[in-house]
Amino acid sequence: MTQNDRMQYRKQKRLQRSAAIWSALEPFAYLLPFMVSIAIFTLYPVFNVVLMSFKEGFRMLTGQYTAIGLGNYTYVINDKYFANALTNTALYVAFVVPISTVLAVVLANLLNRKVRGMALFQTAYFLPMVTSITASGLAWKFMFSRDFGVINQVLSWFGVDKINWLQAPSWNIYALIIYGIWSILPFTIILLLSGLQNIDETYYTAARVDGAKSGRIFFRITVPMLAPTIGLVLTINTISSSKVFNELYPLFNGRPGHSYNLYTVVYYIFDQFYSKSKAGRAAAAALILFLIIFVITMLQQLIQRKWTH
Repeated sequence: MTQNDRMQYRKQKRLQRSAAIWSALEPFAYLLPFMVSIAIFTLYPVFNVVLMSFKEGFRMLTGQYTAIGLGNYTYVINDKYFANALTNTALYVAFVVPISTVLAVVLANLLNRKVRGMALFQTAYFLPMVTSITASGLAWKFMFSRDFGVINQVLSWFGVDKINWLQAPSWNIYALIIYGIWSILPFTIILLLSGLQNIDETYYTAARVDGAKSGRIFFRITVPMLAPTIGLVLTINTISSSKVFNELYPLFNGRPGHSYNLYTVVYYIFDQFYSKSKAGRAAAAALILFLIIFVITMLQQLIQRKWTH
């Protein structure tokens, strides 16, 4: 082999190595903008909140703090307003998630049928998704009015006395739950409709041939086949309901209930951060909420896995 041939060979090897290196790095080059944005807008804020939760006496504008410790967590755990927020949030989740899921299963099953005019009903049920939460909240505020609200008018047909939904503290939580169920239904129905449309029609045909009634088909075929989607819905709705805030704000003019009796955890975080300028306490409350949601989600996944298998 001549000197020129050896040089050509080495040059070709270098080009092959460069091509191999670029081929290995090319996917990372495409992912780099996404990874940078995740690091800046997701990982850094999470890390900053965790760090902030341990800074006692933290001032947001100056970045100064008095000490590093568990003082923020101690204050939040012993705060009666945070205890009230946990109780109200738990009640909200306990009512809204199962009731909305049951209603959504029934409504999605009805909307999945091929009958004339079904597109109109589907549009009506999905309208809350494209309506401003503030606008719909104000509409519900008028509907909950004691003297002129539609809800009390309907209840009066059944002999029920007028209920002071928004001014009587004992009824505030129920008004929030009713509004919460309505606001979460459209998204839940969409998920369940997608699950229903993935069920093979052969199962229904075979059941009808065997003489099975509609109710039996629903509970023996539809619900079991829809179980994975229902599990997903329960997980998503539990997470979103635990962060209830937008539904609360328009009903009570930005207050947590008529007598400040309806704190939720997210409203408590908002109040500590914006109203009281206690960023460290707000961060501590946010992390406690995250841990609670994480534990509940893991338990749901475990139960769903055992249920499936």
